[in-house]
Amino acid sequence: MKSAEIREKFLKFFESKGHQIVASSSLVPHDDPTLLFTNAGMNQFKDVFLGFDKRPYVRATTSQKCVRAGGKHNDLENVGYTARHHTFFEMLGNFSFGDYFKRDAIAYAWELLTVVFKLPQERLWVTVYAEDDEAYDIWNKVVGVPAERIVRIGDNKGARYASDNFWMMGDTGPCGPCTEIFYDHGEHIPGGPPGSPDEDGDRYIEIWNNVFMQFNRDESGVMHPLPKPSVDTGMGLERITAVLQHVNSNYDIDLLANLVRAAARETSDADMTSPSLRVLADHIRACSFLIADGVIPGNEGRGYVLRRIIRRAIRHGYKLGARAAFFHRLVPDLVAEMGAAYPELVAGEKRVMDVLKQEEDRFFSTIEHGMAILEAELVEVGVKGVFNGETAFKLHDTYGFPLDLTADICRERGVTVDAAGFEAAMNRQKEQARAAGKFKMSAALDYSGAETVFHGYESLEVRATVLALYKDGVVASALNEGDAGTVVLDHTPFYAESGGQVGDRGILQSAQGIFAVEDTQKIQAAVFGHQGVLTTGSLKVGDALTAKVDTLARKRTMRNHSVTHLMHKALREVLGEHVQQKGSQVDPDKTRFDFVHNQPLTDDEIHRVEKIVNAEILENVECQHRVMPIAEAQKLGAMMLFGEKYGDEVRVIDIGSSRELCGGTHVRRTGDIGVFSIVAEGGVAAGVRRVEAITGDVALAYMQGMETALGGVAGTLKVQPSDVHARVYSILDQVRQLEREIALLKSKQVAGQGEALISGAVEVKGAKLVAAVLEDADVNALRMAVDKLRDRLKSAIVVLAATAGGKVTLIAGVTSDLTGKVKAGELVNFVAQQVGGKGGGRPDMAQAGGTEPEKLPAALAAVRAWVEQKL
Repeated sequence: MKSAEIREKFLKFFESKGHQIVASSSLVPHDDPTLLFTNAGMNQFKDVFLGFDKRPYVRATTSQKCVRAGGKHNDLENVGYTARHHTFFEMLGNFSFGDYFKRDAIAYAWELLTVVFKLPQERLWVTVYAEDDEAYDIWNKVVGVPAERIVRIGDNKGARYASDNFWMMGDTGPCGPCTEIFYDHGEHIPGGPPGSPDEDGDRYIEIWNNVFMQFNRDESGVMHPLPKPSVDTGMGLERITAVLQHVNSNYDIDLLANLVRAAARETSDADMTSPSLRVLADHIRACSFLIADGVIPGNEGRGYVLRRIIRRAIRHGYKLGARAAFFHRLVPDLVAEMGAAYPELVAGEKRVMDVLKQEEDRFFSTIEHGMAILEAELVEVGVKGVFNGETAFKLHDTYGFPLDLTADICRERGVTVDAAGFEAAMNRQKEQARAAGKFKMSAALDYSGAETVFHGYESLEVRATVLALYKDGVVASALNEGDAGTVVLDHTPFYAESGGQVGDRGILQSAQGIFAVEDTQKIQAAVFGHQGVLTTGSLKVGDALTAKVDTLARKRTMRNHSVTHLMHKALREVLGEHVQQKGSQVDPDKTRFDFVHNQPLTDDEIHRVEKIVNAEILENVECQHRVMPIAEAQKLGAMMLFGEKYGDEVRVIDIGSSRELCGGTHVRRTGDIGVFSIVAEGGVAAGVRRVEAITGDVALAYMQGMETALGGVAGTLKVQPSDVHARVYSILDQVRQLEREIALLKSKQVAGQGEALISGAVEVKGAKLVAAVLEDADVNALRMAVDKLRDRLKSAIVVLAATAGGKVTLIAGVTSDLTGKVKAGELVNFVAQQVGGKGGGRPDMAQAGGTEPEKLPAALAAVRAWVEQKL
């Protein structure tokens, strides 16, 4: 039974038991910024179990793609060296949301394994939580599993309820006992039954875990029975496939064995038991699915985990002899194996290959030098030694070796890495970077007073009192006319730079003076620093004043910030769900938005994004701003950015059809944006694109300027603006035709001069020599003439020159029979040095230039003597 058939049989079995088949969720849990990757089947149902969400079904079954390669669940270093560890795996699961409980869950598991999959009952063992008599009795008295094959597991992890057979979502919240099913591979495999001293062997393998959520644990540790107990189960597809295909290693199942063979093909390695081939078979799954779900290799967060996996795969390929990009060529093999079950893999095949190849090309450019340094250090430390942390950091910083890659290589030699030394070197570099960096004035300010109350969402002008003043980064009691400094107020309408939106500018006006605010930054989380210059009078701590935001600049910024939300959503609609924000800057002039995508946007894609956004603007719907608990925002489906730190309460912004968490300032209605236009698009990093867009009066001025420019071109060409495109193409065609005619004339001219040069060639020790000037010749004409002269003269040395604009161009050619004595590169350099230049090239053809054309006749006259010496 193939793995695809096993997956299908599992889902269809539970569908026949009233379960809804639910598609696998993304590996990127967009609605849960606390989770690095989807690592279990229950992740997409977390809110259902917590009571925040309700589905139209109470029973579900899934085949969930999972990654465990970072954070709490990290199997990366074991992959390839054990029979069952993977970075990517599929979790088969069935779930009950307050419907059936222990009896049915156990009965379903037993029926599927023994009736559908026909596993021998005597090979199956089960474990239960020591205090779960109910589950024990169901297994023993209802199912009929003998007592000697039922193992009670107590609190074996050092605390109350800390057990292999007691599951908790966290320190508090839903939890409950679980029962696990094990398969006995037989006496020929070492290892003991679960709960025994040698349980870690490979004989008894856990294949299914049934979690019974029946309690809610409060902060004091008290277990309260849940009103609607639920079931969460999981069975690894790879493990059950190994059992059903009668193999002891997951890497011998059909799916992974085919990928191992593909890796062997691309690396020309014939050892199918090689750990390196297994690493490649595992890693191509994790990398491809992550990229298909929108992750791009990077230096932080999910992107860095992906980069580590890719570079670990490349290193294993390098170990097997690969010296150029190869890993991406495994993607079609993966699509052939898993594309039917996961159509997103088929749709993203080309993009996945492109991203992998870019990353491979980048790392292969440095891996050879890095490996040489690593190997040299390993020789120094010897076996059982410690690898120098400074060297490990150099490999990371200069050659792109993640620390765990260096550690992985060292582990193969019995060497450990000085992690503390690595961290010290890393911290030292960060400190140096901070010391060298240019900081805003607020960065070094020492403040311990009251917080600033922000009124900028509802007002652009408020009365306020000066709480603190700073000049040159030092506390000051007063500022005088002309002083640059920072002002802290008790109340402010000024937005401090945050979330990509720039700080407000404006004025602080008191009876004694006016302070021009050029920027607003946060000194602390709720303390605003107004940075600028006192233009008139004086300002003291305690002064009362009026804080006024530059209204025009704020309105322009709000338009640009609001349209960024609409643009983000439109980009995902046009390009795909893989689009994720990677940075933004919103100011009065534009919005600049960086996002995950690995190829330039086409004109059609840009126009589609503009059309979608402008349609939302024309709807002129009211925008909503709400503050609510983060759990409620998650339930509403608000977009959250992974890596952002959100508090218990968040601000949810609805702009048109977009819903995001955002603390910025926004328009009241979408129509206030006016008009939207993308004015620039380009790449900023591997797999990251940037668009710049404008709105409102800025967009109008831009369009009017373009219209004026187009009108000017149309007037010059004496056509209507709508005909400019066709007319320009017509002119370009004429120019190209004229260029071809000029080139033909020059060729004929050169040919005519060539005959004269042949007749004027002199003989030097049996070889023909030509050293002359070609009139009105460019580089191509000179090169063509040299080639023809060599062909015609058979055994010859040729130097031709041309002058234009005070510059000299030189080409030298030598026939192959003479290059042993006369080198074209040496000859052309000899001539060039006499005319204020230099050059060189191959022995048979070389080029040079000079800046003193008046010296050219004498330089060419000297060629004969130079050639005579060489011959």
